[in-house]
Amino acid sequence: MAETNQRNAYGKTLVELCRENKNIVALDADLGGSTMGKMVEIEPGMEERHIEMGIAEANMISTAGGLARVGKIPFCSSFAVFTAGRAFDQIRQSIAIGKLNVKICGSSAGCSDFGDGATHQSVDDIAYMRVIPNMSVFVPADANETVAVIKYMASHEGPMYMRVNRNPYDNVTPEGAEFVPGEPVVLKEGTDVAVFACGIMVIKALEAAKALEGKISVKVVNVRSIKPLNRESVIDIAKSVKGCVTAEEHSIIGGLGGAISEALRLERVPVEFVGINDRFGSSAHNYKDILDYLGLTSDHIVEAVEKINSL
Repeated sequence: MAETNQRNAYGKTLVELCRENKNIVALDADLGGSTMGKMVEIEPGMEERHIEMGIAEANMISTAGGLARVGKIPFCSSFAVFTAGRAFDQIRQSIAIGKLNVKICGSSAGCSDFGDGATHQSVDDIAYMRVIPNMSVFVPADANETVAVIKYMASHEGPMYMRVNRNPYDNVTPEGAEFVPGEPVVLKEGTDVAVFACGIMVIKALEAAKALEGKISVKVVNVRSIKPLNRESVIDIAKSVKGCVTAEEHSIIGGLGGAISEALRLERVPVEFVGINDRFGSSAHNYKDILDYLGLTSDHIVEAVEKINSL
């Protein structure tokens, strides 16, 4: 049975890659037990392949840069809010400008760390990372795709950022499918409205499409690569329908919605956003509650699709 938790998929795949490639090392900033990067440390014979940096994300990234300079392939992990926020300067100055081969995993992304509130929820990490030149930004839809993305990151050069969810949920992509950066993938065909979604919102988009069957024909598109993003592919998909909706567990400013709108900037295609409306997250009793509170549900996607379809 395939893994259904992106954090576990990250840790298990990292261990597998460490077995295959002696140059891969894992770094954590005091959260290895949560990011699952610590799986490397507890694997027999790999204790020295995991470096615990303590609560020092900036130092972790700087150290990773030094390791990359001597031929290592460092995977750095912490909560997304900390990897993207606390270490932004080091990522920009020490990693991206020099195009160093450093891989960054933003764990517990979006509002998936529902219990710890706004300080631990990343509503802005895609925007931070996407604006940095030379940085690739990946948001796998599920655990299956997380495995494919990590394997791609390990085998290709350059700075890369991946955000993953804290909580388990069903896979919507096939196990073992190839990851091609830049290419959005149509998971369900439709002729009226296209929903471009990433992360957990892909499954919400599929639920919305099912709810609208017989009323509105919805095309569901998995955008697992926010940057790079093949503009021509986005345009071709958008031109096949009346209009588009974007759905993301991230601010509507600077994330997937921005990337799709930028790709369609010269096209006459209406676009509606489903995302976090310029606000921080909040503490919640469970993950469903915070998604409901912030309007990140299949029902909200249905409303957006109906709005676009009525234009």
